[in-house]
Amino acid sequence: MLDKLRQFIAEIASPLTQDNRPFSDTDYRLAATALLIHVVSLDGEPSEVEKQKLHSVLQARFQLDAATATQLIAEATLVEGEAVDLYHFTSVIMRSVDEEGRKRIVEMMWELVYADGNVSEFEDNVVWRAADLLGVSSRDRIQLKHRIAQDIAEEQTDPTS
Repeated sequence: MLDKLRQFIAEIASPLTQDNRPFSDTDYRLAATALLIHVVSLDGEPSEVEKQKLHSVLQARFQLDAATATQLIAEATLVEGEAVDLYHFTSVIMRSVDEEGRKRIVEMMWELVYADGNVSEFEDNVVWRAADLLGVSSRDRIQLKHRIAQDIAEEQTDPTS
C-alpha cells in the first residue's frame, strides 16, 4: 500500500517529462494552443463546436495531422491549467514568431471566440491583453476581429457553405 502511495505522489510530482512529450515548453505552437484553450474555456466548458474549431484551426494553421493536433491540445490543456498568467505563453511566442505570425495567432483567437456565435466581454478582454503582450497593435487587433466577424457572417448567409 505504501508503494502505491509513493507511486501516486511521484506521478503527481513529476508530470510528463520532456522525453515523452512531442512539444517542448519552448515550442510556440504549445504556447499558442494554450492561449487558444484559455480563450475557449473562459465561458465554462468548451462546447463541441469550439472543440471542433480548435482542432481544425490547429490542423490548418500548424499543418498537423489529426492525431498530432489532438496530442497538442492535450499537452496545452495541461500547461494552460498550470499557468498563472498569459505572459508565460506570450513570451515564448514573442521569442519565436515574427509580427505576421503573432497577428495570425490573434486571428486564431478571434476565430475561436466567434466559434460559438457569441463574444463575451471576458473573451474580448483576454484577446486584447494577449494581443498587447504579443505586440499586436490595437488597430490590427480590431481589424482582425471585424474581418473574422464579417467572414463568419458571410459563411452563415452563403447558401453554398
